[in-house]
Amino acid sequence: MRKTFLISLLLLSVLPSFAQKRVMVSGTVTDSEGLPLEGVTIVVKNDKTVYALTASGGAYSIEAPEDAVLVFQLLGYLSCEVALESRKDYGRTDVVMEEDLMNLEAVVVTGTRTPRLLKDSPILTRVITSADIKRVDALDVGDLLEAELPGIEFSYAMDQQVTLNMQGFGGNSVLFLVDGERIAGETLDNIDYSRLNLDNVERVEIIKGAASSLYGSNAVGGVVNIITSGATEPWSVNVNARYGAHNERRYGGSAGFVAGKFNSMTNVQYTAVDSYKMKNEGDYNAFYGGFNYSVKERLQYEPVEGLKFTARAGYFFRERDMQADTKDRYRDFSGGLKGEWDINDENRVELSYSYDQYDKSDYLLFNDSDVRDYSNVQHVLRGIYTYSFFPGGHTLIVGGDYMRDYLMSYQFEGNGHYIQHTADVFTQIECNLDDRWHLTGGLRFDYFSQKKLSHFSPKLSLMYRIGGWSFRGSYSGGFRAPTLKEMYMSFDMAGIFMIYGNPDLAPESSENLSLSAEYSWKYLNVSLSGFYNWVDNRITTVWNDALGGMQYMNMSPLQVRGLDFSVSTRLPFGLGARLSYTYTDEAIRAGEPLLSQTRPHSATLKVEYGKSWKNYGFNIALSGRVLSAVTTDVYTSATDYEDTETVTYPGYTIWKLVFSQDIWRGIDLNVIVDNLFNYVPDYYYSSSPATTGITAAVGLSVDIEKFFKKY
Repeated sequence: MRKTFLISLLLLSVLPSFAQKRVMVSGTVTDSEGLPLEGVTIVVKNDKTVYALTASGGAYSIEAPEDAVLVFQLLGYLSCEVALESRKDYGRTDVVMEEDLMNLEAVVVTGTRTPRLLKDSPILTRVITSADIKRVDALDVGDLLEAELPGIEFSYAMDQQVTLNMQGFGGNSVLFLVDGERIAGETLDNIDYSRLNLDNVERVEIIKGAASSLYGSNAVGGVVNIITSGATEPWSVNVNARYGAHNERRYGGSAGFVAGKFNSMTNVQYTAVDSYKMKNEGDYNAFYGGFNYSVKERLQYEPVEGLKFTARAGYFFRERDMQADTKDRYRDFSGGLKGEWDINDENRVELSYSYDQYDKSDYLLFNDSDVRDYSNVQHVLRGIYTYSFFPGGHTLIVGGDYMRDYLMSYQFEGNGHYIQHTADVFTQIECNLDDRWHLTGGLRFDYFSQKKLSHFSPKLSLMYRIGGWSFRGSYSGGFRAPTLKEMYMSFDMAGIFMIYGNPDLAPESSENLSLSAEYSWKYLNVSLSGFYNWVDNRITTVWNDALGGMQYMNMSPLQVRGLDFSVSTRLPFGLGARLSYTYTDEAIRAGEPLLSQTRPHSATLKVEYGKSWKNYGFNIALSGRVLSAVTTDVYTSATDYEDTETVTYPGYTIWKLVFSQDIWRGIDLNVIVDNLFNYVPDYYYSSSPATTGITAAVGLSVDIEKFFKKY
């Protein structure tokens, strides 16, 4: 009886091998114009153990079950599925792949910290690609974000320091990352955005709404992740330059190579602009010019398949001409090492260390001395473990960070310094409930040493997909811990009054709800989303009679709510268009020491047309920003919150025309006409653009390695 049972089990175990007859499938993969595609990945759906790649002529060959579904994938093209059981001629299967004009197959990582196709991401993510950056020809990340996204405005605070407003959240509530790493240093609650040049950017991913369950403090209002690119060719050399109004000039270059297991990319850039006077009166009468330069190196080493080490280092220097006898100087030293190990299809481990030091100094011309009075140094250790459940596509992430944050500042008594240690652990699970429903849940615990402060940040999102439609709903908790500056500041504000820190500050927190509907097709994308934020304990400055100065305090809850709408298309014959609109309402209780300056309506519009031939291509793009007026009260006294006056900051629109040409073998020429309709503010408020009218610029980029390629 026992022997009969064992024989039966053996027969049952081998029956599937008889049922699953395997066949050899071969063919070629081409694009819509019939040109062969090299490097296309062919896999069997729901079976990652079987795969193949197309050769230089587009040919492939793969052995698969006769009832399998083959999936063809290549970056820049729409994935294609072929069911073998529906084809009588599956022995020979030729495939035509269409170009991914709407970036539906782009891979994003910011929303979940795991690679996801944009169309499959459970978190609504806006992606700005390298092609978008090239067509906009932005000077820096601020210029790019304003051109591409409504609801974002970069303006001036005191001494022309740049400050951000993103749908009611300031720069200290929107977390900027470079390849997932935080950035040290701040001025008036904003990082130094001029550090974030676009010389080596693959894409920019933007998440609106609280993301503290993955990224912790400062992600209460959203995340902007700038993702850089490595070398892809055996060798590459690029040189580029741009010249424009007010003696604006930019010179840059890069050199990269791929040699066996090594991949290197080095970038350098220099940018400068002269000071110039405004055309009318205002809160400021001149623009402060200056220059900056940066050097960056990124080196990758892959000793064995699935194991990769990435080392990076960078230096940044900026000088600003603010006074006749003094120049502001800013420096940054950054570096890091990251190891990524794909153990197998189910298990992945990532360990990293990063270092960032941001310094400020005053260069005194009268005695040729450089006095450093600010230094922020961050050391960060991170570990992340990812487990993928197959079949089903579920993913579990467990990770943690440790950061040592050192701050020495002229805003502390006696130019003192403070150190804070922060630690966190986080977990997230992504579940494909079935082909249509996707559930994501996450929780993060953060600890801050200075106040022995701890905080939990939850997240729950649900996505339902049917046809080309995606419906998303999410709840997320956000928080921002009080900074060292906000707790310990003791600063004499030009002899007018003192500003004091407050060690008893509570952390800012928010409850964020969002609902969205998105429709995607190969030539069209339409999305509509609504959001609601309940923000408690926002930190601001309040006059303290006992101290005789301003002090950081928490304020009563406020509400930020609104709508985002976007429609974009890109057609095969080269025509593309995008319209995006944002409505934001920031409701602050009367009598609170904070007044909203968030513009309720803003929109961006872009229309472009391009065409390419063998040795020439062009793209002409007209893009515009439209911002509504905003009427608000402003304080006329630092000591009396009833002493206000009503001010209307006028609306404005700025249009830019960019004519790009791929002249021949990597020679690109851009002609830019900015402020096309010659807008000049009647009065220069801090929220007005620093424009004196229509300007023009020309840019040239040369990829030298393309001179030697055979076409």
